[in-house]
Amino acid sequence: MDITKTSSIEGKHYIRLEGEELVEFKRYLANSEVAINKYARQLILYTKQGAGRHSKMLGTDQAWDMFDALEENYFNQAQQLKIPTSPRELIELALAGNVETNQRVDDLDDRLTEIEENKLITNEDKGTIDRAVRRKVSQICNEWRLDQSAKSMLFADLGRSIKQLFNVPNRGRIKDKDFMRALDFVHHWEPSSVTKARIQQTRLDLV
Repeated sequence: MDITKTSSIEGKHYIRLEGEELVEFKRYLANSEVAINKYARQLILYTKQGAGRHSKMLGTDQAWDMFDALEENYFNQAQQLKIPTSPRELIELALAGNVETNQRVDDLDDRLTEIEENKLITNEDKGTIDRAVRRKVSQICNEWRLDQSAKSMLFADLGRSIKQLFNVPNRGRIKDKDFMRALDFVHHWEPSSVTKARIQQTRLDLV
C-alpha cells in the first residue's frame, strides 16, 4: 500500500526523502548497521502517527493491537514522537531505534545464557549418576569386603560429597553443565577419612 496515496499527510504521518536530502541521509548512515538500498531514488519514513494509521489499514489483530496502544497514549505528550524535520534528526531517530533493537537482542542473549547456565539435568541423566554411585559403592565394598552397615556409610558419604561439591540439596538439582563433571567425580571418589575410621571401628567391634 502506497501511504502517499491515502489520507496520510506528509510531514505529519510520513517523511519523504529524495534528491540531496536522500543523498545526505545515505552518507550519514554509511558506517552504521542501518541498511538502505543505494539505488533507491526516494525513501519514505513513517512517523509514529503514520505507522499507527498504516497498521489500522492492514486490518490484522496485531495491527489493531498496535493502533489501540497508540490511541491509549495519544494524549500523553511525554510519549508522543517528535516529528523529525531534518536529515540529522531522521538519522538520530533511526540510530536510536537501532540501538534499542541491539539492546533488546543483548538482553535476550543474556537471558538465554542465564537459562542455559541454570538448566538442570534430566531425569535420565540423574538416573545415570545414581547408577554410577551404586557401582562405585559396590566396587569399594567388594574390594574392601565390607558389610551392609559399611555400605550405608559409603552411600551417605558419597551423597554428602556430591551435594557439597555442586552446592545442591540433592542429585536431581545438579546443573546440566556439571553432568560430566559429576560422573567423573563419582568415578574417582574415595571415602573421607572420617568414614574410613568409622568403617574400621565397625570391623573392630565385630571381632
